[in-house]
Amino acid sequence: EWLAATLCAAMLVAAAPARAEMSAEELAKLAQNPVGNLISLPFQNNTNLNVGPEKGTQNILNIQPVYPIEVNKDWNLITRTIIPLIWQPGFVPGQGTEFGLGDIQLSGFLSPSEPGPGGLIWGAGAIAQMPTDTNQLGNKNWGLGPTVVVLRIKHGDPWVYGVLANNIWSLTSDKQGGAYNNGLIQPFVNYNFPDGLYLTSAPILTVNWKADSGQRWTVPLGGGVGKIFHIGRLPVNTQLSAYYN
Repeated sequence: EWLAATLCAAMLVAAAPARAEMSAEELAKLAQNPVGNLISLPFQNNTNLNVGPEKGTQNILNIQPVYPIEVNKDWNLITRTIIPLIWQPGFVPGQGTEFGLGDIQLSGFLSPSEPGPGGLIWGAGAIAQMPTDTNQLGNKNWGLGPTVVVLRIKHGDPWVYGVLANNIWSLTSDKQGGAYNNGLIQPFVNYNFPDGLYLTSAPILTVNWKADSGQRWTVPLGGGVGKIFHIGRLPVNTQLSAYYN
């Protein structure tokens, strides 16, 4: 299966006025921090080829608002929401395409407000999956689990790298879709140029622990390019990547 293209555009709103004076490279690095103190509204479009037995094309538009909450001077709570809009191909001959809302996921990361030694940044918390799907494009059982992110951003260093991981267990099993136990690991590495251009690789590895052995993991390989630019004073982050699963 090909993950043909991932196109992401995010409007960035600084949580502090001083952010407006940051360079394009600094803004790019801040946008690459999953627990950065930055309000953003990313739209991520994923086009997947050769999906299902009919080898159709699936399209998922993820609306992913990020909103930081200052707990105190030492800690922030970073909320990240994923709202998927899904175009699903037919899985048997003659079955039409379905379109609708998928299951919304809400994550909350408690993270130190200042980086640690060597630019180390981390966040930990919980992720909830809500049965919000329409047209049977999800699972009607609520889910809950842990989530964690660790990364390194150092002033003067063009590299940003780290890993985000979570696992969600269904809280019930008697509704549409049945019980589930799904994990996600997203390693990411970015190389930033001074003008806001950057190279990126951030594959999303998923695992279905209830699937048969040998059929549990999806492992994408690939990468892409991104760029920070401004519309007036509003910084916008764009990115295009391609992966092979």
